[in-house]
Amino acid sequence: MISVIYAIISAILIIYLSFEVIKTRRKLRISVGDGNNEALQTAQGAQSNAIEYIPISLLLLFYLEYNGASNWIVHLAGVSLIIGRVVHAHGLLKGSLPRRVLGMQITIYVLVGLCLLNLAYLPWEKLLAL
Repeated sequence: MISVIYAIISAILIIYLSFEVIKTRRKLRISVGDGNNEALQTAQGAQSNAIEYIPISLLLLFYLEYNGASNWIVHLAGVSLIIGRVVHAHGLLKGSLPRRVLGMQITIYVLVGLCLLNLAYLPWEKLLAL
């Protein structure tokens, strides 16, 4: 299954972002909350944003593959998702607003594309059969 590759890569990205939060917490000696610290808030924001967007994207990617989309379409959507998430996380962690915006644009376009592709690949004849 192709979508598993992108689930693994996404999990690695989330693990990396989790370690960024842990590293920042240790450096600042903040065990709970964010201590009103911008660096910790930024690290937490990058992690939580990934956790918000990746699961639904992977679910849609899986269903696209399950419903019979061509392998190249699944790969294109998966690669685009990963690029969007990495660009966004990098932009957020490094304070680059243009990269943050680009990463979110890519992510949203992928989500919209996955929704439309899933509608196109749904087995409508089975769903509408009584």
